[in-house]
Amino acid sequence: MSKVGKYKAAHQKVGDMGNGIDMGGQRRSLSVWIEDKGAVISRMTGAIVRALLVVVLVSIPSVLLPGVTSDSAQVVALIAIFAAALTIFEYASTYPSLVEFRDAPPFNRVRFVSLFITVFLLTIVLRGTVEPTTLTRFVTAVGNLIGEAIDFPYSPVRLVVLMLPENTTVEHMLLVRIAAGLSYLISLITLAVFLILIRIKGWPTGEKPFNVWVNMPTFDPTVGGDVVDRLIRDARLNIILGFLLPFLIPATVKAASSVFVPFTLDSPQTLVWTMSAWAFLPASLFMRGIAMGRIADMIREKRRQQSGEFDEDGLQPV
Repeated sequence: MSKVGKYKAAHQKVGDMGNGIDMGGQRRSLSVWIEDKGAVISRMTGAIVRALLVVVLVSIPSVLLPGVTSDSAQVVALIAIFAAALTIFEYASTYPSLVEFRDAPPFNRVRFVSLFITVFLLTIVLRGTVEPTTLTRFVTAVGNLIGEAIDFPYSPVRLVVLMLPENTTVEHMLLVRIAAGLSYLISLITLAVFLILIRIKGWPTGEKPFNVWVNMPTFDPTVGGDVVDRLIRDARLNIILGFLLPFLIPATVKAASSVFVPFTLDSPQTLVWTMSAWAFLPASLFMRGIAMGRIADMIREKRRQQSGEFDEDGLQPV
């Protein structure tokens, strides 16, 4: 082979090697782009689905309860749109803003299901006062049994009934007791389900690594001393508030009724959302306290593993 032929063959070989490298780089870039695109699509889809569920939750009382005025429906629609937009912005973005434990299921899922069931059942009960059906009668009968069982002296349900004005009718008092009993029982079941799930799944590190910054955006670990001590302190405060709020809220409303207009809960939508919030907020605080305690234990265990230097016999050197 001539020198010219050898030169062309070598040049072609180098060109083929270069083309192979370039094609490999392009394939890798394409694979990374596809993965990133899939993650974005998955995150957007999840955000949209969550937003739709929030819209359904907010709209349940205004859709199912009869006699809702057009002004009330417009206000509910505005609140639903705002809640949906906030949900999409929160879950579609890479960086967190307000929602805690957004990347650590099943914390928020349990809370949402609990609030959804509470609002739906209370709406069914109140719908039965105007348009009774088999479902409304059944839910009302079950709620009456639950309210009667929980309505003992100094119980949260008894305090809710006592906060009503003295001129309240017996029928309305029974309706409030049913709503309070149902919502409070659902909150207790929610706490039990959450405790069972975190034991089974090993939450928060059961499925994937737990990112404190993403899941607790409002918690600054650089302020206020040791992060473990702060988490334990906040956990205890949330648990105490979660336990006391069902008792403190009715007592506060009853004390304020002597100065302000008495809180009658005559409006069906007001009754639904007030009783739902009265039971949901303490349960949510209780769950947050439990979650913070678990995170503190996780950080303490990580520190112990990183700082523990063991010798061959398994003993820590002195």
